[in-house]
Amino acid sequence: MDVKRLNGMDAMLLYSETPNLHTHTLKVAIVNAADFDGEFTFDVFRRTIARRLHLLDPLRYRLVDIPWKLHHPMWLEDCPVDLDYHLRRVQVPSPGGRRELDEVIGRIASTPLDRTHPLWEFHFAEGMADDRFALIGKVHHTLADGVASANLLARLMDLADGTQDEREDYATCDPPTRRQLLWEAGRDNARHVAALPRLLVDAGQGVNRLRRRFRGQSASPDLAKMFKTPPTFLNHVVSPARTFATASLSLADVKETAKHLGVTFNDLLLAMAAGGLRELLLRYDGRADRPIMASVPVSTDRSPDRITGNEIGGLSVSLPVHIDDPLERVRLTSFATSRAKEVYELLGPTLQARMMDYLPPPLAPALFRWQARRASHNPLMNVAISSVPGPRRHGQVGGAQVSEIYSVGVLSPGSAFNMTVWSYVDQVDISVLSDDQTFDDVHEATDAMIHGLAEIRDAAGLPALSTVDTAMAPATAATT
Repeated sequence: MDVKRLNGMDAMLLYSETPNLHTHTLKVAIVNAADFDGEFTFDVFRRTIARRLHLLDPLRYRLVDIPWKLHHPMWLEDCPVDLDYHLRRVQVPSPGGRRELDEVIGRIASTPLDRTHPLWEFHFAEGMADDRFALIGKVHHTLADGVASANLLARLMDLADGTQDEREDYATCDPPTRRQLLWEAGRDNARHVAALPRLLVDAGQGVNRLRRRFRGQSASPDLAKMFKTPPTFLNHVVSPARTFATASLSLADVKETAKHLGVTFNDLLLAMAAGGLRELLLRYDGRADRPIMASVPVSTDRSPDRITGNEIGGLSVSLPVHIDDPLERVRLTSFATSRAKEVYELLGPTLQARMMDYLPPPLAPALFRWQARRASHNPLMNVAISSVPGPRRHGQVGGAQVSEIYSVGVLSPGSAFNMTVWSYVDQVDISVLSDDQTFDDVHEATDAMIHGLAEIRDAAGLPALSTVDTAMAPATAATT
């Protein structure tokens, strides 16, 4: 019997899926087949997946529920995979550019995955301009976080100086019996009971460290307050339909700007987001007079060999959208990020994930459904922003070069904005996920992010942004 228990964070991402809040992630690889020897087709892609499937372990996992919900579900490993079900073809409408592809991706993102199958799909997008194709992966977040997804994608691709073990056979196993599932559940529950006193002690010590560190300090008016996030147009009951937008920036531009201003790469990305969100708040709400809160995932296991699971914590970073001066926004963002990291370390980097182990399986899904139907405001966060370091070398799929990679996570109750920045070779590829009730045109969001970086560079006396010739042409919002 090859089974593996979902950890608490995995289980939370499974339980929190509701009819309007899907918890699959998107992984999009743009393939430039201009120099491909022959014709790049769906069959080429299908053959590549078939030959790599033995390396892509999470794609062969299937959920197994525990009788009477006595514990979190388990993954049955080494399951047979029906590629005719999981691999699909989709046509991108003419003229087949970035905007048309983003609309297709939004439609794909709008439907949940079927839990009776392994929790993934790949859509092969044809009809794009300039001999490009898109491989659109819809993978449940329960299977992999950002770091695991990046490692998994590297196994799918041929990297420039790497080799791959290709074969079409892989081991399969039989499902566990009810008795085996109950035995495993009982053993794991006993371990959790034994670990609970240590968790409670660690939580108490973390809270005490936090109180001692900030005792006597008054709250800064320039930092958003936890549990008191301001209402914005981005925060409402999220609808089931998804919209998706992408854009590309030069990695050299981002690094140059961060180095010039003496901040980290991620600090600059968050400052860019603060500027972009300020522009959007002024347009839609007519005001941007208070800082907002961003939830920023942090990996607790960056092993290059990890291809599954969610080993993550989270920072709560104040974004100074109320500040007009771009350079002051950078300074405040850097300060807020440092403060958030300090809070995270004082509480304990793994505390949040350990607490998730104690979610009650019989009750958690119903509680999340209740919350999703009613949450018009999220007191913990306004937006979600992630940054994932992708491959530093160009990859290939089936012999054709991957020119861009986009990735995005999930929407949370009361928050209809998730942005993920994925660095790939010499690009910074930006994805924004929202619902169909938030923006007139979701590309307003990616346009605003580019404006946010451009105004920082202008204020710092740096040249205008470079053109990213290797990426698809930009899709400027129709309303801007």
